[in-house]
Amino acid sequence: MSERFFAPCPRGLEAALASELDALGAVGSKATDGGVAFEGTLALAMRANLESRLASRILWQVGAGPCPDEHALYALVQGIDWKRLFASTRTLRVDVTATRSPLTSLEFATLRVKDAVCDRFRKDTGVRPSVDKRAPDVRVFAYLDARQATVYLDTSGEPLFKRGYRRDTDEAPLRENLAAGLLALAGWTPAQPLLDPMCGSGTIAIEAALIAADRAPGLSRTFGFQKLAWFDGPSWQRMKQAARDRIAPAPAAPAIFARDIAAGAVGKSLANLRAASVEPFVQVEQGDFLDCAAPAPSGILLANPPYGVRLADQEALARQYPLWGDVLKQRFAGWTAYFFTGDLRLPKLIHLKVARKTPLMNGALDCRLFQFPMVAGRPDDAR
Repeated sequence: MSERFFAPCPRGLEAALASELDALGAVGSKATDGGVAFEGTLALAMRANLESRLASRILWQVGAGPCPDEHALYALVQGIDWKRLFASTRTLRVDVTATRSPLTSLEFATLRVKDAVCDRFRKDTGVRPSVDKRAPDVRVFAYLDARQATVYLDTSGEPLFKRGYRRDTDEAPLRENLAAGLLALAGWTPAQPLLDPMCGSGTIAIEAALIAADRAPGLSRTFGFQKLAWFDGPSWQRMKQAARDRIAPAPAAPAIFARDIAAGAVGKSLANLRAASVEPFVQVEQGDFLDCAAPAPSGILLANPPYGVRLADQEALARQYPLWGDVLKQRFAGWTAYFFTGDLRLPKLIHLKVARKTPLMNGALDCRLFQFPMVAGRPDDAR
């Protein structure tokens, strides 16, 4: 039976995510601001969690209706047969977001949704689920707009960008699904050499290696749907085994290259690659981008340089950008360079002609993916 789902993603990746979901078997995929609505079976929800490189979550729609006030919201949520969806022994968390909703308090709306779920459970079973805001078994999401409320159950649990391979506990400046999205927007395929000359903890290179290995990004983690009533353990194990069986062997020589000036970053990259089981797919080395030579006659260079939040950092970057442009012109003819940054001065200061700029959001930060095709000779000669 077909169900409705919504997959949020970093803003700017909606079209790429719709294509990815279509390839996984989704029906009627529709890209909207911040995600993709689609339809499919509950088995598709499991597959999308396992296989999607771009989605942040897979939300299962379990109710929708007009929502002019808190009373209507409570009635809508209480009208859902929750005991059919998960057991009362599961712990619960509720999150509510809104856009132009007539409801004035999100905090009160969240409380009403929680009360409605618990009251329905108490009515039907005599037991209400406990609330756990930190590590709940089940997450209920409600989205309110100007006219209606849509109620979802989260099938993912932890966000999908948490693949399970990151060894450091610090928040990475570039989330894994956004890194995979940059690779998709750059049109990179495993047939092309890839270089990240400022790799940090290696997120771009690791996501590329997972693609080259055809390794499902969710293979090493658990998901929220495993706590829902419809979860079919044997089917899930067969799905995971099929994903394991298709993993490609390590290449004779890596075509993915990662480089960073900091020894600590190189160490983190190697540790994360090992944790992701794709270390043989990437060659990692310590070195300055200014000393870097192209590792192949052509390929994709994709970098997420520092943004320069502090004034002193901005001034230092302004001095670096022209040097990066010189390196690209002198040593990377035949390559296409992509820089993902929140510093919109980069194209002007790097002294290269932008072929394309793609607006993206990195969390709350407005960013661009700038494309610079590098051709032999001077840009004037090429034109």
